[in-house]
Amino acid sequence: MPRTPRPASEGTETTRGSTGTAVAGMTLVTVGAMTANLASYLLHLPAGRWLGPAGYGEFASLLAAQLVLAVPALALQTVVAREAVHGTGAAALRRLGYRCAVLAFVVAMLLVPVVAWALDTSVGGAFGSLVTAPLLVLLAAEQGLLQGRGRFAALSVVLAAAGIAKVVPAVAVLAVGGGPGAALFAGALGTGVVALAASVLVGRTSGGRTEPVPTAGAVLRASQVQLALIALTSLDLLLARMLLDPDSAGLYALGAVATKVAFWLPQAVGVVLYPRMANPAQSAAAVRSALTVLVAIGAVLVAGAAICAPIVPMLVGDAYGPVQSLLWLFALQGACLAVLQGALLSAIAGERTHLALVAWAGLVLEAVLMFTVASTLRQFIAVAVGVAAATAAVVAVLALRGAAAAPSTDGSPTNETAPHRDR
Repeated sequence: MPRTPRPASEGTETTRGSTGTAVAGMTLVTVGAMTANLASYLLHLPAGRWLGPAGYGEFASLLAAQLVLAVPALALQTVVAREAVHGTGAAALRRLGYRCAVLAFVVAMLLVPVVAWALDTSVGGAFGSLVTAPLLVLLAAEQGLLQGRGRFAALSVVLAAAGIAKVVPAVAVLAVGGGPGAALFAGALGTGVVALAASVLVGRTSGGRTEPVPTAGAVLRASQVQLALIALTSLDLLLARMLLDPDSAGLYALGAVATKVAFWLPQAVGVVLYPRMANPAQSAAAVRSALTVLVAIGAVLVAGAAICAPIVPMLVGDAYGPVQSLLWLFALQGACLAVLQGALLSAIAGERTHLALVAWAGLVLEAVLMFTVASTLRQFIAVAVGVAAATAAVVAVLALRGAAAAPSTDGSPTNETAPHRDR
């Protein structure tokens, strides 16, 4: 689709303020994301203590399955954000979101008995986990509109609210003796409430470009990239549930909390720099900046995990003591996956989705090694770290080369991809 360059003077003004805008945007989104993630991680503390290792293993595996089915939501947000900065109206993009939500619901319901069988849980537990998928899709459409319009303050509020609304009902259910499925279903209801509130915050603006908007097929194409990434973040936890004894699976699930922290904490980097990755004039610099920041944050988080490891038994009980010495490895896995996420986002932005083939190859390798070689907690995390590090390194190098080789029609940001200030 042709792009209309921004006038030179306006482009210069945008370039001068781009660094400040990026930093402000990252700060705002990080606050919202950290609030959501903190709420999510705090959920693991009462769940681990009240459910016990075996029950917590079931709870964590259902959360991992839920994350895999959240892939359409992640892909939809990238597509909606891209189209929003290109001028597509909110109404058209919401219709795309509704279609994707219906598809997500159908797939989720078909997978309920499969997940219940594979993870050895009740059908009700699997339903409570997977019913969240279409609600996350609806929420993602609203978040994509906010991201594409550069409304990072509002996006921060929505991110924080979504995290809190998902966790508070779940904790309340656990507190009165509810099981994993009931707690996850309560969290799904909270997600639905926030999706509705977010649509009010975004508003019902009309207008936008008249060209055809993307179909669900465009979201599916972006989904295969996101699916490879999310599968890598979840496969080890799912296989631990299937292949290890219940207590070891519960220990692995708790250690994986550190993986999630290191993976999700720097997500604001990709959220804010994504529009610039899509601009050939800024793509190479944006990808370099994103990967550099992600590596630096990851190093800090790995060191922090090693320092804080001794307090794990005090927080969740002595039963989880064996995971203490391995916590830094779980954090390292998450840090590597965060770098992989940044590289794959650049692949979506630059339409170089073939890079996902490397991630798919890493996923197959991890599965083979865990089925044939790994049989203990330590071996499982060693395999996960090795695969994550190798995959991230290869994809990052290819992403940098692809961005550097991307053609540029002019040296100024295009009208559609130039950053916007929050309004």
